[in-house]
Amino acid sequence: MAGHAPDGPRRLRNFVGGEFVDGGSTFTKVSPVTGEPVFEVVEATRSTVDDAVAAARAALRGPWGRMGERERAEVLRRVADELERRFDDLVTAEVADTGKSIAQARTLDIPRGAANFRAFAEIVATAPTESFTTVTPTGGRALNYAVRKPVGVVAVIVPWNLPLLLLTWKVAPALACGNAVVVKPSEETPASATLLAEVMAAAGVPDGVFNLVHGFGPDSAGEFLTRHPGVDAITFTGESATGGAIMRAAADGVKAVSFELGGKNAGLVFADADLDAAVAGSMRSSFTNGGQVCLCTERIYVQRPVFDEFTARLAKRAGELAYGWPTDEATATMPLISPQHRAKVLGAYELARAEGAEVLTGGGTPTFGDARDGGSYVQPTVLTGLGPDARTNREEIFGPVVHVAPFDTEDEAYALANGTEYGLAATVWTRDVGVAHRAGVRLDAGIVWVNTWFLRDLRTPFGGVKASGIGREGGVHSLNFYSELTNVCVDLS
Repeated sequence: MAGHAPDGPRRLRNFVGGEFVDGGSTFTKVSPVTGEPVFEVVEATRSTVDDAVAAARAALRGPWGRMGERERAEVLRRVADELERRFDDLVTAEVADTGKSIAQARTLDIPRGAANFRAFAEIVATAPTESFTTVTPTGGRALNYAVRKPVGVVAVIVPWNLPLLLLTWKVAPALACGNAVVVKPSEETPASATLLAEVMAAAGVPDGVFNLVHGFGPDSAGEFLTRHPGVDAITFTGESATGGAIMRAAADGVKAVSFELGGKNAGLVFADADLDAAVAGSMRSSFTNGGQVCLCTERIYVQRPVFDEFTARLAKRAGELAYGWPTDEATATMPLISPQHRAKVLGAYELARAEGAEVLTGGGTPTFGDARDGGSYVQPTVLTGLGPDARTNREEIFGPVVHVAPFDTEDEAYALANGTEYGLAATVWTRDVGVAHRAGVRLDAGIVWVNTWFLRDLRTPFGGVKASGIGREGGVHSLNFYSELTNVCVDLS
């Protein structure tokens, strides 16, 4: 799927009511690695979106709408099986879309996609609901119990950084709860979503339960979908400004929304930390996926006694990150998703210099002397020297860059970490159990990792505070968004 067919890039179409369909015009998806065309993508028209929503609504009235939790759980397991059967195809598609290393796609993106379906198959089959015995005013008894029902048609809008992982993270619980979905992947990453449509069909998911529309945001598939009166709920992962626009679109219909938005995540390194682990963990949290993960660390605050050593070691490691083609197993870097995003990140590097930052490593673009010079690469970058009010320390960059600054006291560390409009994730490196637990309470973040990063239990709540999101995903928290809870009260007297 990633290679060039003899007659040009592969054509990717929309998937509506169990069939691949055309729409309006096409747009070209280019490789982040070389800048060359890899896919021609059919953009959904307003009519395509109308048909997708209608197909989803019809599926809810069919056999899918009459399935119980255990039957749906079995469907989800078949999807996971099919994802594993198509493993190599999905890896190829994910690498073609994003330019990430084949090693990461094999060990993270695709396995987590299948794991999401298996996890929610188990969760929905075993999730309890509340029941209460109530004393009535006459002294009798009443039984109150909750019934979980699907919300209806759910619009699923996902970004380009972890396209299959984040798509399955939303589709799996939505289907587990009995909904039908209309998916709009990023225009930058259309391939793995298209393969997921093939997987759904092969796994026997009923027609109309999973629908896919390609396109952009304003005046395209994204806006058509979020403003559609036939959509009952919207789940979105992406930047905060887009989340605000979707919320305004959803307000007219009073639609339920679940948002995981941007972050300017902080890492705290205390003087008692295992510095080997802190440096290695901060390398992962700052530079994984080219820094293009909403959970990545863009600010690290280090207690002053170990600041110089930590910073020197981090900069040295960042400068040694291995470049290579995505198919090279040793490759540790990846390009940014597009020339436009590359320009944004390079602009942030220039802003940092203008604000007085010291560039310890990176700060520019690599030169390869081959086709990768046409791609969207930037250098992994470590900065220092800026105060907390600098724009570089307040605005999300979403690239392979981190700023390191010192702190003295625990209270100061929390104040620095919380000094942003965002609140998605934080990392804490310490051997002090008391500090670890206090950090979990005092940091403004939806998830706090202590002596680790990106370690997830899919049953736990996931989401952000402040401008980093609304609601929680994971486990029962996902089920509660993707379902309506009806209380049934039976008078037993």
